[in-house]
Amino acid sequence: MKPTDAIQGALAWLLTLAALVAGAPVHAQASGQPALPQRTMQWQALAARIVQQLQLEPGERVISIAQPGVFTELVPLLRYEVMKAGGVDLGVIDVLDDPYPAEWSAETLGKGLVASTLEYTKMLKDVDAAIMLPGANPVHPAYSALQRLLFDARGPRRTIHFHWTDPYSSSGNEFGLTGITLVPGFPPPPMQVIDRVYQRAVLETDLAALAQHQARFAAAMRNALVRVTTPAGTDLRFRVGNRDIIEQNGDASARRMRADAPFLVREVEIPGGAVRVAPLEDSVEGVVVYPYSAWNGQSVVDARLTYKAGKIVRTAASRGAESLAAEIAAAPAEARRFREFGLGFNPQLAPSETPGWVAYYGYGAGVVRLGIGNNLELGGAVRGRYFRWRDLLLDATVTLDGVPWLVNGRFVQ
Repeated sequence: MKPTDAIQGALAWLLTLAALVAGAPVHAQASGQPALPQRTMQWQALAARIVQQLQLEPGERVISIAQPGVFTELVPLLRYEVMKAGGVDLGVIDVLDDPYPAEWSAETLGKGLVASTLEYTKMLKDVDAAIMLPGANPVHPAYSALQRLLFDARGPRRTIHFHWTDPYSSSGNEFGLTGITLVPGFPPPPMQVIDRVYQRAVLETDLAALAQHQARFAAAMRNALVRVTTPAGTDLRFRVGNRDIIEQNGDASARRMRADAPFLVREVEIPGGAVRVAPLEDSVEGVVVYPYSAWNGQSVVDARLTYKAGKIVRTAASRGAESLAAEIAAAPAEARRFREFGLGFNPQLAPSETPGWVAYYGYGAGVVRLGIGNNLELGGAVRGRYFRWRDLLLDATVTLDGVPWLVNGRFVQ
C-alpha cells in the first residue's frame, strides 16, 4: 500500500466517524455493504415501559431475575421505576451462569439445582411480580420456581418475560442468538440491528391497537373451523372450542391475572404480539409442511406431517425423511400429537421489518407457528416430555369458517 493510500484510508475513516458523531447519514460502502446502525440502547425508556406494563398496585412486591453481565445498565433503572410506581423492590437474583466449567460434576450440579429450585419456591411464594431479564431461562432454579408458582398458586402473581436476543446465552442457536429464526440462505443479523428492532417494538408498539386486533380474531375463532394453508402444501383444520385463547397483548396488570388466568397469560411477553391456543386435540386434521426445518439434529426439506384426530399418523420429506421419522419415533407416544397454533400480530416485528430473519419467536404480524407435543401450559391435554414450538410459516393463509383473516402472510382483517 502506498503512503498516500494509507492516508486516504485513514481520512475516510475519520470522516465516517465524524459523521456518526454528528448524527449525519453514512452512505453504503463501495462494496455494497450497508453501514450498520449504531447500538444505542434507551435504558431509561425501556425500564419505564416495562414497569408501566406491570401497572403495579401499591405495595406489590417485585423481584428481577438476571444473567450476570447482561443488560446490567437496565437493572438499577428498573428497580427505581418499581419504587416510583409504588411497588416494593426486592432486588435481583443472579442466575448461575452457564455453560458450566467442564470439570464441574454433573451429579453435584443436578442435586444442587433441584435443591435450589425447591428453596426458591418457598422463598418467592409472596412475590407478586417478577421481571425475567435476558439470559435467564427456565433451566435456572429461581426462574423455574416462579413458573411453578404461576402454575400452582394463581392469584395476581405474574412474570414479565422481557426476552431479547443476545450473544451470551448458551440457550441460543448455533450463532449464540436466542429468539430469532434465520431465513435459509441469509447470515445472522448484527446485534445492533436486532437491538434496534426489539427496542422499537418494546417502546413503540401500540398496545391498545394490538389488543383490539387480537381480541377480534380470538372472538371470531372461538366457534369457527380454523383452516391453515400454505403454497408448500400445508392444509390443516381444527377447532378451539372452550380452550383458553392466550392473547399476548402486553397487559401485565394484576387485574388481568385475578380472573383465574391460565399459565401463559401470567407469563407476559414484552414485546407482545402472539395469539396462542391449544386446539381440541381430536379436531386437528390434515397436513403440515415445513419447507426448511431441523429434526433429530439434521436439516430436513419439505418435512410433511399428516394428522388424524390430532395424532401424527404419517411423516415424509423430500430430503432428510429419516431424521424426521427418527425424532418423531423417539418422542413418547402421548406427545406425538398437535401442540398449538400461534399467530403473530405485532407489526413492529413483522417479517417485512426483518429481511433475512424472523424476529422474536414468530410474534410478528402474519407469522404462523405450529407446534407438536406437550401443551399443558396452554390449557391443552397433551402430556409427555417432548414438545416443539419454534416451527414457523411466513406465507400462510388462515380462514375462520371460510372467511380469510390472513392471506399469504398478510392480514386482510
